[in-house]
Amino acid sequence: MSDTMAREAMEFDVVVVGAGPAGLACAIRLKQLDPERSVCVVEKGGEVGAHILSGAVIETRALTELLPDWRETGAPLTTPARADRFLYLTATGAHRLPTPPQMHNEGNFIVSLGDVCRWLGQQAEALGVEIYPGFAASELLEEDGRVLGIATGDMGIGKDGKPGPNHTRGMELRARFTVLAEGCRGSLTKQATARFALRDGRPPQTFGLGIKELWEIPAARHQPGLVEHSIGWPLDSSTYGGCWLYHWGDNLVSYGFVVGLDYANPWLSPFDEMQRLKTHPHMCKHFEGGRRLSYGARALSEGGFQSLPKLTFPGGCLVGDTAGFLNVPKIKGTHTAMKSGMVAAEAVHEAIGENAPEPDSYDAKLQASWLWSELREVRNIRPGFAKFGLYGGLLNAALDTYVFRGRAPWTLSHPHADNETLKPAAAAPRIAYPRPDGVLTFDKLSSVFISNTNHEENQPVHLRLRDPARAITVNWEQYRSPETRYCPAGVYEIEGAEEGKPQLRINAQNCVHCKTCDIKDPTQNIDWVTPEGGGGPNYPGGM
Repeated sequence: MSDTMAREAMEFDVVVVGAGPAGLACAIRLKQLDPERSVCVVEKGGEVGAHILSGAVIETRALTELLPDWRETGAPLTTPARADRFLYLTATGAHRLPTPPQMHNEGNFIVSLGDVCRWLGQQAEALGVEIYPGFAASELLEEDGRVLGIATGDMGIGKDGKPGPNHTRGMELRARFTVLAEGCRGSLTKQATARFALRDGRPPQTFGLGIKELWEIPAARHQPGLVEHSIGWPLDSSTYGGCWLYHWGDNLVSYGFVVGLDYANPWLSPFDEMQRLKTHPHMCKHFEGGRRLSYGARALSEGGFQSLPKLTFPGGCLVGDTAGFLNVPKIKGTHTAMKSGMVAAEAVHEAIGENAPEPDSYDAKLQASWLWSELREVRNIRPGFAKFGLYGGLLNAALDTYVFRGRAPWTLSHPHADNETLKPAAAAPRIAYPRPDGVLTFDKLSSVFISNTNHEENQPVHLRLRDPARAITVNWEQYRSPETRYCPAGVYEIEGAEEGKPQLRINAQNCVHCKTCDIKDPTQNIDWVTPEGGGGPNYPGGM
């Protein structure tokens, strides 16, 4: 068996899991603090940025703190945000609303976040950071109750779980400290959370599913620097969500749609809502004469300040969106992710110098930083929408922003986990979605195709059912298999329903690594584990 074969091991001072903004900022800061420190970053994508689809608005505060000369050294921030619009949509109309102060983007840039990460990776390597793309961290190494690094997954394991002819044993990357920067719902973070009780006594995290398309449109329609957000149609007033449109680069438009995963109707399909929104009279004009270039989806941690877990454990810590540092009202997380990585680096640097078992100063340093106060000031806005619905949530946000200025003498909490909110299918209205036209609106499989998603076919399925029977006795019989709708990649299908013998089919090769199934499954029966390194979507430079 593969697990009886010895693994090669490498030793580092610090191992960082994930080459996103948080992980790379952490690695760079560690080398700035001590150039002799050995730092390794492991990334499951085939290259840095491969799993990050473009089209993000970046606030540069953390970047400037980390690399003050980023302009002179060629950082790919070239489209300044120039115009903000915030709209409320009805079925046929678009009504301009005052732009909330958190959403003002003066001084920000619209970027390809994948390219920004590629550039950050270059800066890290120039400082001596070792980056290993194409290797999926699959296991925490632990001795005597302390994490001592990670192991990467084996390559060449067949569907039967046995080593194939091209089998290669994973590597052990041992370290004095391990920083988990995996992004939302990280698989090692799940392990650490369970092992070290990081969520004990904390309110539940809540999530959103962000689905994104990249378009190229005619130059005559392009408005470089336009930042537009909308709420309302096609979602009902009890479902949290909205859309963004960013015009940037060479005639590019980033279009995306977010649905809060605390929604109640099991018939809702976030993907189809996203496609339907493009048919709105205000929205469709942005895409006329254009062509869709790419597609992606990713879950987002939306719980904010009050949903943060314990951030340290013996031998390591959490940074970025795997911890939940997204600023939801700003609709930004890059600057907060980077800042958390930088603060963690400082705490780890101190802990190494003091030979401490964990980076104890991380919490104190965070609480003294602008990141902490920024998240605390907006803590009541997202849970206000869950508690009061769309209109009450807008009123709560206005009061919290303009009257209390983020200093209300209370903190609203998230009342339940997202997997606990679905109504039975028989008690919820069905939603009829129009058929895609292949020009403006599309189906899931053609969307997955342009994400360049690929997994080695003869490998174990990385979407695992803890109890296969529950897929039918619970998901089908009570909710009519909501995974077939909330998955934005067509991974889950029910076969045999017409014959009265429903069976769940899992098309794992379609998975775009959004993690929604791991979050929304009613009984938490689906466990997303890392596939072979390099598998999943692949977004090349410029996307």
